[in-house]
Amino acid sequence: MLGDRFNTGRFSALMRKEFIQMRRDRLTFAMMVGIPILQLVLFGYAINSDPKHLPTAVFAQDHSIFTRSFFTALENTGYFRIVSRPETADEADKLLARGEVQFVIEIPPDFSRDIVRGANPALLVDADATDPAATGNAISAVNLLAARAIERDLTGPLAGRRQDAPPFSLIVHQRYNAEGRTQYNIVPGIIGVILTMTMVMFTALAMTREVERGTMENLLTMPARPLEVMMGKIFPYIAVGYMQTALILGAARWLFDVPMEGSLVLLSAVVLLFVAANLAVGFTFSTLARNQLQAVQMAVFFFLPSILLSGFMFPFRGMPQWAQWIGELLPLTHFLRIIRGILLKGNGVADIRADTAAIAIFLLAATLIALNRYRKTLD
Repeated sequence: MLGDRFNTGRFSALMRKEFIQMRRDRLTFAMMVGIPILQLVLFGYAINSDPKHLPTAVFAQDHSIFTRSFFTALENTGYFRIVSRPETADEADKLLARGEVQFVIEIPPDFSRDIVRGANPALLVDADATDPAATGNAISAVNLLAARAIERDLTGPLAGRRQDAPPFSLIVHQRYNAEGRTQYNIVPGIIGVILTMTMVMFTALAMTREVERGTMENLLTMPARPLEVMMGKIFPYIAVGYMQTALILGAARWLFDVPMEGSLVLLSAVVLLFVAANLAVGFTFSTLARNQLQAVQMAVFFFLPSILLSGFMFPFRGMPQWAQWIGELLPLTHFLRIIRGILLKGNGVADIRADTAAIAIFLLAATLIALNRYRKTLD
């Protein structure tokens, strides 16, 4: 009764009962422990807002001592890592468009001769500015090199140049996002984030709801193959995914002025592949979860590393190598590269082939796991 005094015995018994029930629900207990640990590891070790050792291509048409000194100074800043030396400007441009390098530096053919004559030659630095946070500090560092990079080489008759204006200048082009607007990076990425969150969670809840309501038995008694049940459950959500994509693209164009340089038809095909991959993940979770709460917990456990390790919130190349390996396994990582490449760079099929293949492989693996788990449910 309400008038009874607080009884410590009853309180202790109820508390023990709750701990026992918590222990029995191993998945929930694992999430309670696993999510804080995951956040601690990711934020403590993987997240870095000042990326260094960014892949850089050098198109050098001059191979003098001044050029070599500049390359050495460039790498000594810690922000640049020369990974390619293309033979033509077109080859260098393709590397930048595909996202294989973050910077392309072009050395003109008369670089050393113009320095000796005091003609102040210009070096061209092209930066992939689709993610302004990834290039900001590196651009600041490269702008300081003009005055100091070849200082030790100005000897003899050239020694007087040390006191003059910098012997050469740097022209930095922020490609694909000249104004460095964060909306160009964030708004297209939101499409991938929302599709990941909603598709995984909706599908996981839809199947788990069948179990909780007792209608799963009706599905099991139907003369339908596992693949047919799976496709029938997820296809309505594909339409939902396209509605969400169209809504965000409309807002991106009319509210945020995000450029749309590439083919929207190609983007639609990739969206279908990406949505299917996330729906397959949600279907797999539904075969593991015993109730809707567990389904939501698994969806969150998948969504958290996806948003943190994909390059949506933090520069992908700023993460340590092990975190990048994990990020490469997530479909959101590849989808962000594709959608930013299509919208901001005008990329075509050849440019997105590798990332599209990665999503397709993930879809195949998730589908096989989901079908295998569903067959066990049938048994």
